[in-house]
Amino acid sequence: MIQFLNLKKINAQYKDEIKAACERVIDAGWYIMGEELKAFETEFAHYCGTKHAIGVASGLDALVLVIRAWKELGKLHDGDEVIVQANTYIASILAITENRLTPVLVEPDPTTYNLSIASIKAAITEKTKAILPVHLYGQISPMPEIMAIAEQFNLLVLEDCAQAHGAEINGKRSGSWGDAAGFSFYPGKNLGALGDAGAITTNNDELAETIQALRNYGSHKKYENLYKGVNSRLDEIQAAMLRVKLRYLEGQTQLRQQIAQTYRSRISNPLVTLPQVKDELMHVWHLFVVRCEQRDTLQGYLTENGIQTLIHYPVPPHKQQAYGEYRTKNLPITELIHKQVLSIPLDPTMKDDAINQVINALNGFTG
Repeated sequence: MIQFLNLKKINAQYKDEIKAACERVIDAGWYIMGEELKAFETEFAHYCGTKHAIGVASGLDALVLVIRAWKELGKLHDGDEVIVQANTYIASILAITENRLTPVLVEPDPTTYNLSIASIKAAITEKTKAILPVHLYGQISPMPEIMAIAEQFNLLVLEDCAQAHGAEINGKRSGSWGDAAGFSFYPGKNLGALGDAGAITTNNDELAETIQALRNYGSHKKYENLYKGVNSRLDEIQAAMLRVKLRYLEGQTQLRQQIAQTYRSRISNPLVTLPQVKDELMHVWHLFVVRCEQRDTLQGYLTENGIQTLIHYPVPPHKQQAYGEYRTKNLPITELIHKQVLSIPLDPTMKDDAINQVINALNGFTG
């Protein structure tokens, strides 16, 4: 069976360095908010091209804490509207509702799966205060146009970069376009920890300072609490391991891009719709997502042919029980996407024979 993503094999490439990083933390005797976290935050901010990076416990916490900080700073208030594409993972929506804001679910661009500029413009009301573009599957959203809209209407922009570490437009990377950004380092991400982990990037000093307090019980100074904060801290061992893997991220991204280019040039089955990109550097291929009207049949066929696939995502947020208030919302493009998408293996450790097996199987599918 060709695995969808072989995390054991991926991490084995850095096994000795990862072990040494963990040993360094153990020997230091300091396990929370120490030198490894400071170093990773500096290195990741430099990688993204931002002034600040703040390590937190997860990608969801990263999004939640940015919005929470904006509320503490008086930039957002209960009931404010946040525009977000409806076909995202539920975490993007949870971050909005957790802060008692209102998600405005809009249809995506059906070719890129990211926010549609036309959908943003149509959704803006006097209650709109923020845009949350999700760089889905690894392709950065049309950020120059989004930032122009944000400037025109005085809106905040929070990038959801959970799937797009290093994706860029004209040399400017994801996480450096908006007012702030949230990253996930869940183990399966392009930059994955060996547990839950996340980070926030921003160029705004006041926002960074507020988030640094909020993640640590609302405290800048021990036993003095400015806010009713939370405990959401990226621990020293995860930070140390991420420092190792960050050094290899560019090389891993190039391997992903090469595999994706091979898929796109050699998969020729008219029953299978391939992902589209405007610029290869815009996409870091966290996922290679095809579409097929007979998606479930295709998935079964690939399983029979020894190829593991996943569906990202089978049920859109507005059809989840958790968001029953949105169940009747008319989002036909989103619902069609969720019925048709299928993620095929894209693993930077894949060898040519595995890549060829995936290609041949897809080209041999007859429905």
